[in-house]
Formats: sequence, structure tokens, C-alpha cells
Amino acid sequence: SGICNFGKLNYYLGARAAEEGRDSKYPSVDFCKDPEIICSSSEYKELKWVAGMFYWMESVQSYDEGGWKYTDELARFVESGMQGTSFIDAVSGIVNRGCHNPPCGTGAVDGGHERSQNFKKVLDTMFAGRPPDVSSPMSSSNFQSPTKPSSPSKPTPTSLSPANQTNVSLILIVTAIALSMLVVSGD
Repeated sequence: SGICNFGKLNYYLGARAAEEGRDSKYPSVDFCKDPEIICSSSEYKELKWVAGMFYWMESVQSYDEGGWKYTDELARFVESGMQGTSFIDAVSGIVNRGCHNPPCGTGAVDGGHERSQNFKKVLDTMFAGRPPDVSSPMSSSNFQSPTKPSSPSKPTPTSLSPANQTNVSLILIVTAIALSMLVVSGD
């Protein structure tokens, strides 16, 4: 949500991209003139997800305010065994109120408990109730996609090297967070 987000959506994916001669997934959609189209379009039912993921990539993953940097806190959360709710509570604040330590002057987080429960459910499902052991320290500078295996079989997180296991864990965590944030309606 927000004027800046709608403008960016329009610039990259909507009517403005088309008007300026760039490829546009939604050339007839002007996110600035009609932001409600994100929730009301019968033609493009995926817009709520697209807008949510765009916001996630643009605003959450790059968040670095008041001594709280998303990528560093994500690494810390994984290294500490993915326990507790302080990480997901901070991310909920960013998504719902624009800061990692609400109320931020805009009010309490809507659906905070539900977000936390959704996040836990997704993590429990992804890791069968046992988060992988991540023994090597990491930093936001080594966030990258895991390397492709040389054999045709799919590796499991436990068969990967510690560095690649860390990367796979982080990718799964980011996915879990995104899903749990989007599952709570109203954002």
C-alpha cells in the first residue's frame, strides 16, 4: 500500500510501463489512478499476490531502520534455531505498520497473533517440526541461491554442505514469512 508502492507497481508492471514503451504485464492497469484494482480486479485476480510480493521485495527485504536490518535479523533468527516470536513480530510490524517496533505512531499491528501462528505453522510444515542445524555463522553478504547439484537427484537440506544448508534454510524462511504475512487479510 501507499502512494510510492503504487507508483512503482505502475512504473514496472502497469500502465506507465506500457505508456513509456516498456514491457508491461498489466498495460491497462493504472495502479496510481485506481489502487483498489489490486483487490477488486476480476480480470487479474492475482494482483493482490503480485502487489504483496512486490511490497515484500521492495520494502521488507531491504528494511534497515533504527538499528534493525532485515537481512541481519533473518540470519540471527536462523542461527539461533528459529525460536521465539520477536523476529516475526518485527516483520509483522514492518508489513502492517511500516516499522519493526510498533505501534510506530500508526497503531498496533493488526492480526499479530495470527501472523505469528501462521509463521509457526509454515515453519513446522517445512521442517517437519525440526529446524535444520545451522552451525556456521552467516551474514547478509552471503545470501545467495543454493548451487545446483551435480547429480540428477534432489538434495535434501540435511545432505547439503553447511553453507548451502544455511542458504536453503534462509530461502525457506523468507518464503514462510511471505506466505504467513499474505495469509492475514487486509494487507
